[in-house]
Parts: sequence; structure tokens; C-alpha cells
Amino acid sequence: MTEATYFRRGFGLKSEIEGLLSADYYSHLIETLRARGYQLTVGPLTIRLAREFGFCYGVDRAVDYAYETRMKFPDRRLHLVGEIIHNPHVNAKLQAMGVAFLHRGPEGEFDFGHLTADDVVIMPAFGVTIHDFSRLKDIGCVMVDTTCGSVLNVWKRVESYAKDGFTAMIHGKHWHEETKATASQVMKYEGGRYLVVLDMQEARAVCDFIERGGDAEAMTTRFTPAMSPGFDFVRDLTRVGLANQTTMLSSESLAIAEEVRRTMVRKFGEPAAPEHVRTFDTICSATQERQDAVIQLLADPPDLMIVVGGYNSSNTAHLAELCVSHGVRTFHIEDSGCVELDTGGLRHRPIGGKDAVLATGWLDGVASIGITAGASTPNNKIGETITRICAVAGLTAELEAALA
Repeated sequence: MTEATYFRRGFGLKSEIEGLLSADYYSHLIETLRARGYQLTVGPLTIRLAREFGFCYGVDRAVDYAYETRMKFPDRRLHLVGEIIHNPHVNAKLQAMGVAFLHRGPEGEFDFGHLTADDVVIMPAFGVTIHDFSRLKDIGCVMVDTTCGSVLNVWKRVESYAKDGFTAMIHGKHWHEETKATASQVMKYEGGRYLVVLDMQEARAVCDFIERGGDAEAMTTRFTPAMSPGFDFVRDLTRVGLANQTTMLSSESLAIAEEVRRTMVRKFGEPAAPEHVRTFDTICSATQERQDAVIQLLADPPDLMIVVGGYNSSNTAHLAELCVSHGVRTFHIEDSGCVELDTGGLRHRPIGGKDAVLATGWLDGVASIGITAGASTPNNKIGETITRICAVAGLTAELEAALA
């Protein structure tokens, strides 16, 4: 009997890996916070936790499948295309379990040259491009696909656009693995086209070109890394379908879609607009829930917000942006280690910045702290962050008493 080489539904080993997952990611402190209405009083300090935070279903599933894969194939070489999710601790755990990470080379291609049919390759929650999927299939290795269901829904949407002759305009980061994989789906169809816009500013530049024309060569130069091969700004923007990277800021994605719709109405008239634009909200429910939970928490603003998650995590960065947009002093930290016990400082990356900086005196006069975390942040790292904050505030004994 021929061995199965493609798996997307796990291996039925959930019960066998539960102990490992609990040991690696469980937090008693976080479970206590949940049980007490997401709020904990520690001496003079109040800790408030957003009601939706941390690991989402798609991340849970991807991590589960990776652990199951190690257990299913204990004697095989295991590889992972890129990172399973954008969290350094989770990726480090997999490396410690013997999972080798495949990286892009100088030309932007993943190096699959050393893979054989005897290897097992895990595809991340972001998915892989159709090109990379085809390459792995040709090698004949065992493929374990952990692509998130919300990402798959976006793929179906952009595929339908390409099938019907619409250009997929994707609100996202063209360099992000998820957006690369999503954009590639249109290439399944002859004449499939995509254009990635990072933000409203780029979207308005495209809309202005649609409505008024302009320098197509300049637009091509501006968007070259973010568009399909052979993209023609004159030819390929008469029919546009909107989609987005699932982790983008929901309000901006919806605003961009509306901006494009209004542009098409002005250009072609209201009756003809449906023939020129299609708009759908493809933000994943978990991303939306975490953003909504932050807005709910900020209705009664804390003195400051701490957002925990990888610096390269898109959904985490957007949570931090959301907090700042509501006028609350906010620190995006990668993990609990950013709370420095020896100096009392806080290492964080400012919104829009590229490098982490050290904040001092950040707890001065603070009576309440709001906490949230991106969808790729495990509970234990959130709990450790709260523990270290209390230590810096000189409230370790009070925290222990509050948790008793």
C-alpha cells in the first residue's frame, strides 16, 4: 500500500500531547485572572486582562499538529517551512524537539535542495505559496499542512476573483508569509492578477490612478515588490476584488474596501459598480475578537497598556497600534524578559519602529495596567510578564497573596 504523503487533519494524537502542551504553555496566573473576571488587585496595582487574547484556534491547531507530527514520526527528519507562527518561544520549542527550520535564501526562495522523499515537512499556519507547495509535492516528502482555516477562506476569495477576471487587491504586508501565500493563489488561473496595498495611503494612490489616470510607470516602480508579474496599472484595475491579510487592523481593511468601492462608483456609476468591484471582510474572527476586546478594555482606560507578542507578529503589532490610537500609553514587548528585573526598565519596540528601546520610570504613578497579547503568544509568557511587572513594582508578596 502506498504511504500517504499529505496530512491536514492531524494524527489523532491529541491526548498523547496534552501533557507536553500544558507543560510548555499553561499558566496558573492567567487561569486565575480568567476565573476572577479578568482582573486582579495586587496591593495598590490593578491588573486588567483583555477578555480575548493569546493563542487563537488556528495557532492552537498548528502547534498541536507540529507536536503530533514529532510524535507520529519519531525517527524521521522533520522540517518546517519558515516559522510555525510568529512567536520566538514556540519556534524555539520546536527546534528543541528536533524540527529543522527552512529559510529563504538570498534570492527569496526556500532552500528545499537537501530534502528527500523520506523527510517530513510541516507547512505553517500562514500557509505556503502554490509554487512551494508544488515543489514539495514533486520531492515526494510527507507534507503536514497546518494552514489556518481563516487563511484558507481568504484563498478561496482571491481564487474566485481570479476565476472571474477580477484583480485581487490585498490589504497586507507584501513581505509577510501569509500575504505571499494568499497572493500566489490567483496564479492558478491564466491572467490572474494581484496588487498588495500596505495601508490607506497606498490604497488612495491606487484609487486616484483608477479614477484619474496618471504615470503608470511610476506606479509600477512604486509597487513592483507588491504586484503580480506583468501587472499593468491601466489594464488590471478596471475590475477589482478586495481581500486582506487576516491579521490586519480590521477598521483599516474595511475603510480601504469602502474607498475602492466609492472610487468605482465615481468612475463607472452606481449601477455599473458591481461589475467593477467586489468587497468582502476577510479579517479572521479571532483577530477581530482580540481587537474588539481591547476596545472594550479601553472604554475604561488603564494608566498604560502592555501588549505581549513577537515583534514580527502582524496581529500583535496592530493591537498595539489600536491601543495608541485610543490615546493610551502603550508598550509592545516581545516577551516577559523585556521586563528587566535588575534595572527595572522595560525594553519595547515603539509603534512603527524597527529596534527595541529601553523605557525607564514607566511604572511611576501607575495604578492600573491593561494586558493583552497577540494570537501567537502562549499563556505562560503572558503570566510571566505579569509576575515580572509585579516584581519590578515591589509587589511579589502581594501577588502571591492575591493568587492564594
